[in-house]
Amino acid sequence: MRNQIIIVDDMDINRDILEEIMEDEFEVLTAVDGEQGLEMIRDHRESVAAVLLDLVMPKMDGFEVLEELNKVDELKKIPVLIISGEDSVNIEKKCFEYGISDFIRKPFDSILAKKRVKNAAELFQYQSSLEEKVAKQTETLHKQYKLLQIQADKLKKSNENIIDILGTVVEGRNMESGEHIKRVKGYTKILADKMKDMYPEYDLTAEKINIIVSASSLHDIGKIAIPDHILLKPGKLTDEEFEYMKSHTTRGCEILDDIKGVWDEEYGKVSYEICRHHHERFDGRGYPDKLKGEEIPISAQLVSVADVYDALVNERCYKDAYSKDKAFQMIINGECGMFNPKLLECFRNVREDFEGLADEISA
Repeated sequence: MRNQIIIVDDMDINRDILEEIMEDEFEVLTAVDGEQGLEMIRDHRESVAAVLLDLVMPKMDGFEVLEELNKVDELKKIPVLIISGEDSVNIEKKCFEYGISDFIRKPFDSILAKKRVKNAAELFQYQSSLEEKVAKQTETLHKQYKLLQIQADKLKKSNENIIDILGTVVEGRNMESGEHIKRVKGYTKILADKMKDMYPEYDLTAEKINIIVSASSLHDIGKIAIPDHILLKPGKLTDEEFEYMKSHTTRGCEILDDIKGVWDEEYGKVSYEICRHHHERFDGRGYPDKLKGEEIPISAQLVSVADVYDALVNERCYKDAYSKDKAFQMIINGECGMFNPKLLECFRNVREDFEGLADEISA
């Protein structure tokens, strides 16, 4: 608790008068000049409620004291009131520019002077108390934020682990290596980053892209429910078999619906979009919902191109691998269905990156 008043004045009578006025409210310390007063302020800075400072004094005047206090920001921590016989407006203005709390002219009314000193001291103590509370609350909020951030990171990692595990199950069921998932994730990231740069209207932030890339692992989760004689058939599927194969999109969504309570809502939403709509086409000739144009979520559009490209350049049980050049031309020319023209423009720009990734992660 700050309960001391420092009176800095070279006149004995002034110090005596002020001490008599203040002594019933505060413990009073006195200094006979600015130099002694400055030293006293520094020694008692933690307990000083206010400083009453004269301007005209030997050794160091009031302005020099204010100057020194300003160098270490003490005027922001201790209220300083000037008590002076100076009646110049410019002098008063100069004092306030230093940051004093009040200017009391001599001769002064003792009751009013005491009230003004008390008000200044209480205001500063209230502000100090408030700042301490804000600082403590800020520190607490900072700790809570860090804890929430740690929990969010753990949840994110958990989401990614769930997705990777499910994706690996699908790969095993599909008699493919886990490299397909790695490549699709890589192609999706390359394409999404370019889409973000070229077409900001899709609002593809770095965080959204990370979720889309992670969720791309689940694009074929529904193949778990496809019988082996269809899923692993080496030749061309019959019309009936193909219709059943197409149901892997909706069957996958049923699986995701069953587990949606165990992961983050945003991951679940994007995974659902990709799983259901990665076979939709821009002209509405895809499946299962025949969505058209921008009705198709951008997440599914990105994964669709990535998945088709990887299927073309790698051998499957039902086909040989195409060359990377042939695969590029097939996608651009619409031989694999119509894609978003903006997406194709991005695909043209990242062709070399796709081909580099295809060579880097071989089947």
